[in-house]
Amino acid sequence: MPNAVSALNGKAFSGFAQITEAGLQGMITLRGDLASPVIAEAVRAATGTPVPGPRQVVSAGGKSALWMSPDELLLLVPYADAAGIAAQLTPALSGEHALAVNVSDARAMFRIQGAKAAQVLQKLAPVDFDTLGADEVRRSRLAQVAAAMWKSGPDEFTVIGFRSVAGYIMGLLENAALPGSEIA
Repeated sequence: MPNAVSALNGKAFSGFAQITEAGLQGMITLRGDLASPVIAEAVRAATGTPVPGPRQVVSAGGKSALWMSPDELLLLVPYADAAGIAAQLTPALSGEHALAVNVSDARAMFRIQGAKAAQVLQKLAPVDFDTLGADEVRRSRLAQVAAAMWKSGPDEFTVIGFRSVAGYIMGLLENAALPGSEIA
């Protein structure tokens, strides 16, 4: 798309944590038997990573594979490359009961940064963020909407939700990060 824009065009908020809509991100949903050697090779070719284990995120060279369910991965790749990578996955998965779909324009990504970043999500999702391991992904809810979230760096979390509710997610995150509302 020549004029592609992210859901909120990089909107940011500064509270006791920094909230940023992360901009355009290539995302490919891959469904199939994750134990299949054919799928493993297709994931490695697309991302340079192995198939992640349950609830794990693996990354290499700016690309990632996230375990979303026993038969689903989310591949994160540069936005400009997503359509081409999804198109390459289809013949690579020939003969497999599998599906690869470019969902880049159907999703929105957010980053929460700061020493108290976990507190923002603790207010919104039924997840024990104190025990969430590095690169461990959780699918849950942020208030009323589905989301995937993981600790993407020191004092940083990444959240992915549907683009159609990006404004709602941003509002939730902003409200949860209001100065003075830290968890005691």
